[in-house]
Amino acid sequence: MTAAVHPAAPHALPNFITAPGETDYLLVIAGIILVGAVLGVGLLFLRLHTLPERMAHKAHKLQFEIVAVLGLLALFTHIHLFWVAGLLLALIDLPDFSGTFGRMARALETIAGKASDKSEDMAALPANAAEPAKAASVNPQIAAGEATRTEEKGHA
Repeated sequence: MTAAVHPAAPHALPNFITAPGETDYLLVIAGIILVGAVLGVGLLFLRLHTLPERMAHKAHKLQFEIVAVLGLLALFTHIHLFWVAGLLLALIDLPDFSGTFGRMARALETIAGKASDKSEDMAALPANAAEPAKAASVNPQIAAGEATRTEEKGHA
């Protein structure tokens, strides 16, 4: 059973025109290229979209979690301002106030005479040895006075 060519068709048909029931290779190639292009553009979009997060992670920024949340908000809400804010936050180096405030808190605890994390070390010392050490940590002049009084008691 041979298919007859329509009388209005030219006698020499191009290669991309297939007979009925045969595989259309041009359509298969176009489909593969289309799927590849969609995947490539999607990967490029996601790579660009995670740029602020990768920048903040690579630089070990304190605000990494905030940048990551802004990136997710931009992805799911399609509000590009979140992405721009995340990019700016990833580029800015925020000062580390936690270290400074921690040192200030420890100094104030020492001045106030409150026991901090070193209370376990103090508990391991004998009872009479802990008092001068505590006094020395609060005020060095008090510690010097305690040492003088101890020496006077020993000599008397």
